[in-house]
Order: sequence, then structure tokens, then C-alpha cells
Amino acid sequence: MPGPYDTQSTADILVKDYANEIKGKVILTTGVSPNGLGAFFVEHIAAADPKLLILAGRNPTKIQATADAVSKARPNVQTRTLRLDLESINQINEAGATVNGWADVPYIDVLVNNAGIMACPYAKTEDGLERQFATSHVGPFLFTNLIMKKILASSAPRVVNVSSDGHRLSAMRWGDIGFAEGKIYNKWRAYGQGKTANVLFATSLAKKLGGKGLTAVSLHPGVIGTNLGAHLDWNVEYTGLQRRTEDLDKELGNKEGWAEGFDFKTPARGVATHVYATFEPGLKKHNGAYIQDNHIADPYKETIKPYAQDPVEADRLWKLSEEIVGQKFEY
Repeated sequence: MPGPYDTQSTADILVKDYANEIKGKVILTTGVSPNGLGAFFVEHIAAADPKLLILAGRNPTKIQATADAVSKARPNVQTRTLRLDLESINQINEAGATVNGWADVPYIDVLVNNAGIMACPYAKTEDGLERQFATSHVGPFLFTNLIMKKILASSAPRVVNVSSDGHRLSAMRWGDIGFAEGKIYNKWRAYGQGKTANVLFATSLAKKLGGKGLTAVSLHPGVIGTNLGAHLDWNVEYTGLQRRTEDLDKELGNKEGWAEGFDFKTPARGVATHVYATFEPGLKKHNGAYIQDNHIADPYKETIKPYAQDPVEADRLWKLSEEIVGQKFEY
């Protein structure tokens, strides 16, 4: 039996242990630009001979670079690229139609909603949504539901949402999702709201579709230096991530406000939790779970806020998301 694992476990070890779970699977991963967690994840699991790796992202050149890296290292692994712009409802609809139109891909075993942005300056998408909320939640919500028929066609369907313990920085701001058109925008609270939405979305999927065989989980990969924060000046933003969020954490009463420094993970340690969340068979018995450091987080000891898994909050978010995208998804 695989494991046990901890925060020091690396993806190569988990891939070896879960090789039988990975072999022959069709896996769609979003946010796979080089030097990001999505790219590190697919490059690791390619070693276990999946049937097909579908690589989705906004920039075709970047996702092709990751596909080329996989093909160079593992020539026998099939890859396919998909343009997916999570900031555009129209383009997401197009991407969903593309996937549903692939006659040679009748099912998708796992969707890993890995794409996201972090603590960006205030901006709105073409649809008028605050950018972090759009990219972290609204886009993945729409895309996941558009291709759900193909996911449910798998014998063991799973959806994995990459969240963060940064969800502690904000519950859903029901009265003001968009931060008053930016007038009171706080990039870390906006990040927190988006990450809370990731967990709530997994909670809804587990409740709505668990009876049809779907396993849905969310995860915190850890603090890792990747291109997610490439826009940040870390000489300043280490202070931003440490001291500014420290102030916010103290205001919110979070224990992280008094913590000393971060345990910066290597990418191999970070995507180990991706591998665990995606392929651990035992998670079927813990549908809707929130994973960190390769185990189900303990709410009595670890950072998983009750509001992030509350069924009423999850249902409110589902209904709001349907209103935003202009489509109903009833199961």
C-alpha cells in the first residue's frame, strides 16, 4: 500500500507508487506553462505511461513547449494541446466545444484545474469580472461543467481543484465580489476569495455528482517559487507575502500571522500533492476532501476554514456562477 507520505515526499516517489493508477489514463491539466506547477505535474506523471495528456492553457506557444518537453522525455506518451483562456467566457465555451467534439477522446479520467493567478493588480476581464475571481473560479467552473459528460464517461472520474491555504485570507464576499469596482481592492483578499471558491466548487461537485461516481477534491500545494508569482518583485513582495499577509492574518486571527517564515517547497515536493490528490484511490471514500502535504487536512490542526467547505456557501457559489456564465448545470 502506498505511503505514508508527508511534506517532504516528492512527486517521483508518488508517481512510482501510483504507477498502476496513472497508466492508461486520459488526464486534462490546465495551466501548464513551462516552470509552473502544471508543467511539473504532467512531466512527472508522464513517467508512468498515461494514455493521453491534454495540456490546456492561454498561450499556445507555452503549452506546446511543455508538450514538447513531455514528448522529448517520454516519446511514447501522447499529448494534445488545447487553447483555454479562463478570462473569457466566449473562449471557454469554444474550448469546451472543441473537447466535446474530439471523437477520438470519448472520456476524460481526470481534470486537474491547476491554472490560476496570484495577487495581481486590479483588473477586469472582458466580461466585467474581477480578474482573480474570473480566472481562479468562474473560468474553471464553466469549463468543468461544459466537459462533464466526457468526465463522467470515465470508469473512475475525478476533478482536482488546485486551491491554496491562502483561502484563509477571505471568505466569499457575497455583498461585493468585485471589491467595489476596484475602489477597495486588496490583491491578497481577492486571491483568498478565489482560493475559497476552488474549495467550495469541489464541495459542490462531490455533493452533486458523487452519486454518479465522480470524486472531487481540492488541494494546497504549499509555497513554491514558480511563474505564478512572476509578476511580483519578491524583494518587495516577500515582505508583501510575509508581512502584508502577516498583518492581514493577524487582523483575521489566523495563526499564520505569528508564524516565522515559510517552508518554501521545491517543485517536486509541491506537485507531490497534485499526484496524491489525483490518483490516491482511497479519496473516493472522502469525496470533497481538502488535501495538503499528501494527506487529508485536519481542520483541528491545519488550515482549512469551515466556510470553504460549508454546503450552503457552496450552493450559493454554484448559483451565482450559473448566473455569471448564463448557463444552468443541473445534475
